[in-house]
Amino acid sequence: MLTPALTAPSSSSCPAVLPFSHSLRTLSFPLVVARLPTSRRPQFRIQASSSSSSQSRMIEQEIPAAERPPTFLREVDEDSSNSSDSVRARFEKMIREAQDSVCSAIEAADGGAKFKEDVWSRPGGGGGISRVLQDGAVWEKAGVNVSVVYGVMPPEAYRAANPSQNGNIKPGPVPFFAAGISSVLHPKNPFAPTLHFNYRYFETDAPKDAPGAPRQWWFGGGTDLTPAYIFEEDVKHFHQVQKDTCDKFNSDFYPRFKKWCDDYFYIKHRGERRGLGGIFFDDLNAYDQDMLLSFATECANSVIPAYIPIIEKRKDMPFTDKHKAWQQLRRGRYVEFNLVYDRGTTFGLKTGGRIESILVSLPLTARWEYDHQPEEGSEEWKLLDACINPKEWL
Repeated sequence: MLTPALTAPSSSSCPAVLPFSHSLRTLSFPLVVARLPTSRRPQFRIQASSSSSSQSRMIEQEIPAAERPPTFLREVDEDSSNSSDSVRARFEKMIREAQDSVCSAIEAADGGAKFKEDVWSRPGGGGGISRVLQDGAVWEKAGVNVSVVYGVMPPEAYRAANPSQNGNIKPGPVPFFAAGISSVLHPKNPFAPTLHFNYRYFETDAPKDAPGAPRQWWFGGGTDLTPAYIFEEDVKHFHQVQKDTCDKFNSDFYPRFKKWCDDYFYIKHRGERRGLGGIFFDDLNAYDQDMLLSFATECANSVIPAYIPIIEKRKDMPFTDKHKAWQQLRRGRYVEFNLVYDRGTTFGLKTGGRIESILVSLPLTARWEYDHQPEEGSEEWKLLDACINPKEWL
């Protein structure tokens, strides 16, 4: 029978997280902005006002743009020689190039469907590019989105972002800068796995002598695999690419970030993981900033070689209604994690993020059956066992 792991990860099992595992979605983050309505009506989001002790809220308009700008950075950032600002520019360049390469690979694998694109900006600074492909030959839904955002976090959002650092501290509104790429790819074939990845850079801008949090910066992100069926060679290939990428920088990264991934994507009420893991990290600033930028770049560039070969092997495999029903049940687990536990979703909801942006990572279809139990020893049972008891694949 399936046996639960001995201990569930506690909320303190990972360093503090500024969550955009699926969207940092205040002011719109990675899985940012799904397709705008055809009417192109303005979108609004809630932002904390720094002028009131009661944290009154104001509505800020999100503006659709006709074309992609060369950069979403403010001029002061583009012209500054400050090292943190130069990281901003280099990180934006990286995520926009990664978006282009991943979208091209997804379209090539699909063989016909194309991404729809929305570009948007914010009066407060920054903007983003949202690309979504739906109902293709291979992909049921694929989103690959980037954002570069300036904003102000209300104190409750800052506490949600940094639970281990805040304790009883109640900071005032916190100015921030954040940039990231985030993607969730849901194939149609139940033998082809879902993939999620996101990489982001975050700064709080409040100076040390001002109310609110002190200036901080950190990197976060990860890439993880969520199959409905286990093909061991696929999972080993995926994890090997993650390990090879990590080992270029630090031999401790892969085991540390692999465990972090297993712990983070944990559905507590089910006693199981969302999928078969990969790597995940956040609040990462204990290393040289340039090294971490290079690490995030290598991780983003590893997505295509880690994932596309698996898709090419599995996208055309014949399957039955039973296989499809099991995929739909596993997608239900994906939905449960995102809506109940994902810190990015919580952050977005607390800060008035656009709901379409927050939920664009969800599949088009999912399924819930009452008390479904796979037959012991079946392929479905093997997948569930691996989600309950994380394995070392390498």
